[in-house]
Amino acid sequence: MSVRIAPSLLSADFSRIAQEIRDVEQAGADLLHLDIMDGHFVPNLTFGPPIVNSLARDAQIPLDAHLMVTDPDALIPGLAAAGVARIAVHVETCPHLQRTLQNILDSGIEAGVAVNPASALTMIEDALPWLDFVLIMSVNPGFGGQDFIPGSIEKVRRLRRMAGNSLDISVDGGVCRDNAADLVSAGATTLIAGSEIFGTADRAHSIAVLRQSADHGESR
Repeated sequence: MSVRIAPSLLSADFSRIAQEIRDVEQAGADLLHLDIMDGHFVPNLTFGPPIVNSLARDAQIPLDAHLMVTDPDALIPGLAAAGVARIAVHVETCPHLQRTLQNILDSGIEAGVAVNPASALTMIEDALPWLDFVLIMSVNPGFGGQDFIPGSIEKVRRLRRMAGNSLDISVDGGVCRDNAADLVSAGATTLIAGSEIFGTADRAHSIAVLRQSADHGESR
């Protein structure tokens, strides 16, 4: 499975969002990562389906929605209508995880589950048959620009052993050129990066450096 790079829109300049999307698309991004926050599950508040619908008109690459919300089921229909390609819900907020994942799949969308740094992988083991991907949080969710938690690399490695080779493992939080190779070597297949890409003037160079680091990880 080829490693994909997904710039996180949370770190973009929202005053020129359409241009920001074009910049990373032209720079070679594979997905556009959308952090949807409700101010309850996480302290920050971002945007919901109406804004995603507007973003979808500008985006030419698939939209990857990460729901950091207490009621993800309420947002699935609106995000499906907006045309997102993937939705990840947090295992910590879903008392009926299989039902939520099935709702996503029934909408024709890839289903994923996000796991916080201190949450055990055993919480999602029985849900693997319904999962297209798992999102390993390498920071505590809610804000961009946080420092990477080093133990996340071993968590990726354990998940790869648990899930086998077909599952997409995404990593979000503090991903950069310094840890990308280690993450990919451990089994990560989608690298989500915010400030590492949007915090630089040359987005193409930043994405290229991430890819180079990922290639080194694949060759180990």
